[in-house]
Amino acid sequence: MAQLKELVEYIAKSIATHPDEVIVTQDEKEGGRVFLTLQVHPEDKGKVIGRQGRVAQSIRSLLRVAAVKEGVHANLDID
Repeated sequence: MAQLKELVEYIAKSIATHPDEVIVTQDEKEGGRVFLTLQVHPEDKGKVIGRQGRVAQSIRSLLRVAAVKEGVHANLDID
């Protein structure tokens, strides 16, 4: 399940102006649930979320596809 964290981290670092300040934390719960939290520099928050949340939704969609391959459910929060 480390691949899910690496996927989100890779995407966020590609988008961010300050890639060294991208932090992804992962919390695994019972029942095959994975909760990821993405933290970025305040200037990059708008880039990662995108207009009307389109970039964030795209990241979540890619995350769901990767999670299904691993047989888990994944959620992403952006702080």
